Amino acid sequence: MKDKKACDAMGKSTRAIHLGGLENPIVGEVSVPIFQSSTFSFPSAQDGAARFSGEQTGYIYTRLGNPTINALEENVASMEAGYGGTATATGMAAISTLFLSTLNGGDHVVATDSLYGTTRVLLESELSRFGIRTTFVDTSNPEDTLHAMEKGKTRMVYLETPTNPTMILTDIRRTGEIAHAQGAILAVDNTFASPYLQRPLQLGADVVVHSLTKYINGHSDVVGGMIVAGSSELYKRIRRTLTLFGGTMDPHQAWLILRGVRTLPLRLEKAQANAMQLAVYLRSHPNVTWVRYPGLPEHPQHELAKQQMDGFGAMICFGVKSGLEGGISVMNSVRLITLAVSLGGVESLIEHP
Repeated sequence: MKDKKACDAMGKSTRAIHLGGLENPIVGEVSVPIFQSSTFSFPSAQDGAARFSGEQTGYIYTRLGNPTINALEENVASMEAGYGGTATATGMAAISTLFLSTLNGGDHVVATDSLYGTTRVLLESELSRFGIRTTFVDTSNPEDTLHAMEKGKTRMVYLETPTNPTMILTDIRRTGEIAHAQGAILAVDNTFASPYLQRPLQLGADVVVHSLTKYINGHSDVVGGMIVAGSSELYKRIRRTLTLFGGTMDPHQAWLILRGVRTLPLRLEKAQANAMQLAVYLRSHPNVTWVRYPGLPEHPQHELAKQQMDGFGAMICFGVKSGLEGGISVMNSVRLITLAVSLGGVESLIEHP
């Protein structure tokens, strides 16, 4: 959208619905078309050379850019109030591209100890092969984060808030202050909240990652990821890394997710209302031993959730009597709820971590 002033005045629901369209529609289309093309023609050899040099705007090859993908990037970046978005083939492609863009051998990372399992494996088993060390701490306690920082070595503090799947929150603003005081950047995986409920860049984060597969797409029919940078310099680094390593999103993926994001506000409002009702019900059930949902007053970061989020989300973590055996019994007994991994679709899912 060319009119930045008009864009800035939009509310979050309006952004989800209206941003991410073509500046110059081809035949007056309302929906963004699927530009299912691997390559794009040049009017002349001179124009092709000018596009490669950056002197002229225009598309070259879908790994470098595509109108459908760019529309999705604009939409999510605007919702996050970021400088620019970079779409990737999966959520893990977004996370790995972020790490490859910002970390070098010898660098140190401080990360949330209760991370999504695959992210933790990436840090522990893969990045460690290149001399990148990670210290995992309880980032919900700012003092633990502060004590884990290594002067001159820590390049990134990496958070999930709320965490997957334990629903623990971290104070984004305070953690950003700690990271920046040591010259590190703050990266936040915002998947469990979505930009509709939480915008980390406005709270002091430098970059945000998403699994678009979840709430933003919302229909359990496509995977995808997004990195939203808060600055031009970081955006350019991320974009270059994605171009070189090639974890690019497909145009049809982008179109499906762009269709899904239009209903994000409606879906998430209803989902979190249902989650609150279910959390209250579970809390009083005789066979449930504990419930962790940010909307419950007894949640350890309930007040923090009210401060840095616009709602409590739609994920619930709970325990039952008889431990794992009891949990398996619950999962094998559900009817309307589906036993499957992932989250954020229009259906309700249940799984054991």
